[in-house]
This record gives sequence, C-alpha cells and structure tokens, in this order.
Amino acid sequence: MPGAVIGWDMSAALALGDALCVPPLAMAELLPPIEAVMVTKLNEQMTSGRLEGRDV
Repeated sequence: MPGAVIGWDMSAALALGDALCVPPLAMAELLPPIEAVMVTKLNEQMTSGRLEGRDV
C-alpha cells in the first residue's frame, strides 16, 4: 500500500529507551508488540481518511 507505515526506526526507539533509562531487556520485550499495534492503528487511520492532509 503506497504511503503505508511498515514499522518504526528501532535504533531510534532503543536510543529513546536508553535516554529514559529503560532497561534494554524491557525494551526488547515491550517494543515489538507496541510497534505492531501502533503500525496497525496508523494504517487504519490513514486508509479511513482521518489522517488525510497530515504529515505522519
């Protein structure tokens, strides 16, 4: 799908977790399921037109 979100920049997500003092093991456990839900929801919003005209 053109314009779809396919995933997060995990290097940036891990760096953010490190800056927030989140243990790496916790980040490794929590990021994948959170990413999956967020990607699904963003793509649903994009296809429904609710994010139309916004830079995502």
